[in-house]
Amino acid sequence: MSIPKDAQEEVMTSPGGNAVYLEDVAERNITATHTLVVESRTTLKVRKCRLTVTGGPDTGREIISDKERIRVGAHSTNDLVLTEDRTASRHHFEIQYTEKGYLLIDLNSTNGTYIDGRRVERVYLSTGNQIRAGTSTLAFAPIDEEVTVEPDKDGVLGAMVGQSVKMRQIFGLIKKIAPMDVSVIVQGETGTGKELVARAVHEGSNRKKGPMVVLDCGAIPPNLIESELFGHEKGAFTGATTSRPGAFERAHGGTIFLDELGELRLDLQPKLLRVLENREVRRVGGNDVIEIDVRVIAATNRDLVKEVQAGTFREDLYFRLSVINIQLPALRQRRDDIPFILRHALADPEIVQKHGRKRFTPAALAILSAYAWPGNVRELMNVLSHVLTFADGEDIDVSHLPARIQGQQKEQPLPFNEHLSFKDAKEQLLESFEREYIGQVLKRCDGNISRAARESGLHRKSIERLVKKYALDARAMKVKQ
Repeated sequence: MSIPKDAQEEVMTSPGGNAVYLEDVAERNITATHTLVVESRTTLKVRKCRLTVTGGPDTGREIISDKERIRVGAHSTNDLVLTEDRTASRHHFEIQYTEKGYLLIDLNSTNGTYIDGRRVERVYLSTGNQIRAGTSTLAFAPIDEEVTVEPDKDGVLGAMVGQSVKMRQIFGLIKKIAPMDVSVIVQGETGTGKELVARAVHEGSNRKKGPMVVLDCGAIPPNLIESELFGHEKGAFTGATTSRPGAFERAHGGTIFLDELGELRLDLQPKLLRVLENREVRRVGGNDVIEIDVRVIAATNRDLVKEVQAGTFREDLYFRLSVINIQLPALRQRRDDIPFILRHALADPEIVQKHGRKRFTPAALAILSAYAWPGNVRELMNVLSHVLTFADGEDIDVSHLPARIQGQQKEQPLPFNEHLSFKDAKEQLLESFEREYIGQVLKRCDGNISRAARESGLHRKSIERLVKKYALDARAMKVKQ
């Protein structure tokens, strides 16, 4: 789909508040409410609701919230506290935003919750509904608000760099949605910086003083993923010698970042959905229910809309998570950012201290800007790490670039053994690749496993497992001072 030259960017917002690029909408046939194009500005439709106490001892109290769940009751931990109402339960009722609208749920209150005079346990709300809890009457009203998102002026946000309109627009969007306590899905190819977006959202939120827990759903063995998410009790399975909190418990009061969510097994998706809806977890092998307060940011390089259509990802889970949807462009779609990213990286005080002042020659920059970058910004940073090792002078020229970037490296046939069965030949080839890849990454990272994990995109535990599997000596790869 072609984009008009006079439109810097087009963004469509869906009823749930999702922000997705228009090019994707045409392909996916997603129904949307409206499109607004104003030069380089975009709009984001934010859903909020208002609860006003109109009767009872707390008359006049009010809350306007964009949270996915709002609790009402006498206890101070509620979002709307009925301080003076002696007949209200500690946690009387809550309102959840679902794909069908706002759902009111009575929280086993002592005196019950009433809608327009009728006692209810679960009911979808409409504008003007009168809710009675204890001796208090509350009026409910949904609010639609359109927020204008301007492209950020700085071109730098956290560890992300970009002067292109697309990236500055994403930076502006992140700054707008960070204070909203809503779920976010970040989509984009491997290496585009999805975790950096998650960290920027966390740092810009009211939860920034709380923990940010990262869990890579694609790097954890299938038999351990449930335990990693929800925790386990001692003796829950072979090897569970002690009790251990899961990622959701550890993220209490902060943010949990579920990387590669598209890799999550289908049978675990309903369990994750229940955790998101009920805000509580039960450890593997445990009976106790543990309340959690977390903001969820998920990332994937898969097209989740197509995964939903194919039946490999639950639609209700997708809806629950994609209140805001941020689509990161590939580096080849913003080539003008490449020189800016490199200059910004070379100005880093640590790099200057270790390697001195460096600059790329125009010829080297031209080649780097023309390269396809299948590994995106992560690959660009790895190439920078490579050239800094071999460039002695101040200038980084074409000769310092890896052969594949220069276009000198010819494709070689894969070294497989055709005399083996397909399965065995594939296994042998995979092991050869793993051993060579991990060895090279560790060598470039001076044997630092944490740095190798960051640069490869693998979980630290996965690096450690492969080091052990192939008996690699990470310590021997450290640069001697």
